[in-house]
Amino acid sequence: MNPRPLLLPRQWEWWGLLPTLVGLYALSLVDGILGALFAGVPGLLWVASGLAMLLLPGDPRVTAYMALASTVAALTALPVWMLTGFSEFVLFVAGLVASFMVAGRISLTKRLTPTEVPEPDDDLRMQAKVGFDEAILGYFLISARVPSGDMASRMCDQSLQLAEIMQQRGWLDRPETFHATPAAPQDVRAEPARSQGIDFEQVSFDSEHVVDLALPGATEWGAHYANRRAAAWMLRHPGPSRPWLICIHGYRMGMPWLDFRLFRPDALHRRLGLNVLMPVLPLHGQRRIGRRSGDHYLDGDLLDLLFAQSQALWDLRRWLAWLRENEDRPQIGLYGVSLGGYNTGLLTGYESGIDFGVANIPVMDFAATLWGVIPPPHRRYFEARGLTEARYREVLKPVSPLSRPTLLPRDRRFVVAATADRVVPVAQPLLLAQHWETECRWYQGSHMSIGYERAPGLALEEALRVANWDRDPQLLA
Repeated sequence: MNPRPLLLPRQWEWWGLLPTLVGLYALSLVDGILGALFAGVPGLLWVASGLAMLLLPGDPRVTAYMALASTVAALTALPVWMLTGFSEFVLFVAGLVASFMVAGRISLTKRLTPTEVPEPDDDLRMQAKVGFDEAILGYFLISARVPSGDMASRMCDQSLQLAEIMQQRGWLDRPETFHATPAAPQDVRAEPARSQGIDFEQVSFDSEHVVDLALPGATEWGAHYANRRAAAWMLRHPGPSRPWLICIHGYRMGMPWLDFRLFRPDALHRRLGLNVLMPVLPLHGQRRIGRRSGDHYLDGDLLDLLFAQSQALWDLRRWLAWLRENEDRPQIGLYGVSLGGYNTGLLTGYESGIDFGVANIPVMDFAATLWGVIPPPHRRYFEARGLTEARYREVLKPVSPLSRPTLLPRDRRFVVAATADRVVPVAQPLLLAQHWETECRWYQGSHMSIGYERAPGLALEEALRVANWDRDPQLLA
């Protein structure tokens, strides 16, 4: 994949002056504790990111923090009005919109894009979409626990031990030997629940995932009590068996109010007549072990990702085993978004008999993704201690969707991606499309705009047609 030629580099990125001035204006409004909270916090972020863009252009974190500052300011605009006045409020809002658009514009025009990716639109609408990507990326970055101190030292030592164990046991050459084949769960609990006006069942069972204790960090992983029980949201029709669509959520999701907004299960259930199962990935939702859903999945000890993805594959395979044990040859399709796209790709390398797989905006290379945003001092320390990007990619090989050929039929593979994705690098969906030997279906949008784009729905409609689900008379009921 070759990158497109970019605009000529500049010593100074003059667009950085605008958010700097906006930040200085916001700081001038600060009066007392409340003013410092509502205007000072975004003001400081604007000044810092604006000066960084002006003097140190090129760091991908700069636009993320700039867009985050504007998003925070949008939430505090009304209190600023109450504390100052209408004219100050108008200037404050104009400044936050302008800074948000600058973040989107610079991000859109300054990133490497493979020639295989359609040229993103360069208009205000696309710049706004990219701005939302940058804002969510800024939130991920500013709230992440970057391995530091003793954790960083221990993690680097354990990465070398882990790589050596994997090599000795042949897991790098035969990743399937790293994973046991799970049996169907027997003690499954289903309880009625309701969220956003949708009635569903909350289903759970003991995960029973076991980590090899010879692996460094395995004991600590097994001690996460809340993560031991697998859970899912389920909408199913009574009576004869109907096709099952398994929707796999993204990073920091796994809660009904978020998952239902993304997947719209009520429409899938009622309008299309499908049974819908929405598993909760490890460390997410009610399985979280930190304050927020997804804590420790992609932050903290980076080696935890190996255990998280190993357990995700185990739990997803148990859900399939449960469906197959309770129904005679059920029809099953996969529909994943972002981290869910990764797990869609991973699952289809281990389970046959799946009708189709739709992977939307899938992350594929966690090593490249994380190394692109880890602070340079940490990255230099990791690499000096032997934990390079290549070593980290090697450690994750047993849980990579690219390590095994997919078991999906060729015409049942669908990859959907955004031309201006700033959360998942645009080259990564291409990796899955090439691995699956299928085309990548692009939409003019960003990672966060997927819920409003047509391409994912069109891919799902085609998948239903190819699988003959839309011809099932039960689906018309």
